[in-house]
Amino acid sequence: MSLLSEPYADRSALFLDRDGVINVDRGYVYKKEDLEFIDGIFELVAAAARADYLVIVVTNQSGIGRGLYSEDVFHALMAWMKGEFASRGGRLDAVYFCPFHPEHGKGIYKRDSPERKPAPGMILRAAGEHGLNLAGSILVGDSVSDMQAGEAAGVGRIFLLGSASEKKGNGHMPPHVQRIKNPRELIPCLENKTIAKSIM
Repeated sequence: MSLLSEPYADRSALFLDRDGVINVDRGYVYKKEDLEFIDGIFELVAAAARADYLVIVVTNQSGIGRGLYSEDVFHALMAWMKGEFASRGGRLDAVYFCPFHPEHGKGIYKRDSPERKPAPGMILRAAGEHGLNLAGSILVGDSVSDMQAGEAAGVGRIFLLGSASEKKGNGHMPPHVQRIKNPRELIPCLENKTIAKSIM
């Protein structure tokens, strides 16, 4: 599922997970009063806009499927977040979310989905709908499943935000993942549009 902006031709994207990358992951955040933005994320997104990257959120939202909040509540929070970025010189061009969970979902939400990370479905759909160059794109996540989704989709540069010892998820970590401690570290990479050297 997605909140779409107008399509673009042959452009690169900055893909961002939401919880743990855009905002502090406190577990199923759906109220703006509970949301705390990650230090440096506003600067990164503004730099992406200046460098002509599309900024696309790709987020698992099983809290919807678990019945903790509705899709309408999610949309309202994302609209508010978009306004916060716009007021600081950035933009969120599109939001893709997966509300399903194969075990804990309720009703229509209890099923697996090719868009639930670590599957690459959200990224691949965004690429098709926006005409993106995935090899020239960047993904920032905070979990193994984010990294696996980026690898499976063919995203050119994949970054893990935070300490690896704190990361959630199962399975292998893709070998070319680069680690960063703060989103600001990616700004020179965006501005120069060069292949970043590993900073693991």
